[in-house]
Amino acid sequence: MDDGARAGSPNDLRSFAVDAVDVEIIRILAADGRITNVDLAAALGLAPSTVHARVRSLVERGVITGFHAAVDHRALGKGLQAIIGVTLRPGARAGSIRAFADDVRRLPQVLQVWFVGGTDDFLVHIAVEGSSQMREFVVEHLSAQQSVASTRTSIVFEYHRNTVTAPFR
Repeated sequence: MDDGARAGSPNDLRSFAVDAVDVEIIRILAADGRITNVDLAAALGLAPSTVHARVRSLVERGVITGFHAAVDHRALGKGLQAIIGVTLRPGARAGSIRAFADDVRRLPQVLQVWFVGGTDDFLVHIAVEGSSQMREFVVEHLSAQQSVASTRTSIVFEYHRNTVTAPFR
C-alpha cells in the first residue's frame, strides 16, 4: 500500500475512525472538559485505564484537538462581542488570505477566526469593552489593511456553545 498515506497518519482515514464509545467520550468531554478520568469511566461503565487509553488515543490522532475553558468575557470587562465579516480585495488572494489570518488571529481582541465561503472571506469573533473599542478594532486592525475590501459587523447579543446548552432568556 503506497498511496502516500501511512497507517496512523492524518491522511489515513483509519486514523480518525471512532466507535460508539469514542463518540460518547467526546460528548461527555465536550460538556465537561474537567471531568475526572474516574468519573468519565464510571459514566461509561468502563475501567479507568481503558478510558484513559481511549482519550489519549483520541488526542494523539487529532480527533480531540484540545481542552479549553469557557470564559465569560463580561467578567473580564469585555462585555461587547461581535462577529465581523471581512471581504478581501481580489488579486494575490492566496498570500492575502494567509497574511490576514496570521495577523488577525494574534490580536488580543480576537476570540475566533473562520475562513469561509460565501459573501465574506472571513468571520472574526471579537470581545471588547465597548463600542469605542469595537470601532477602533475595525478601523485600525481591519479596514486599515490594504488587503481588506470591506467589513460588516454584527453585534452578538447572546452566545451559547452547542455542547454547553443554556436557554435563551
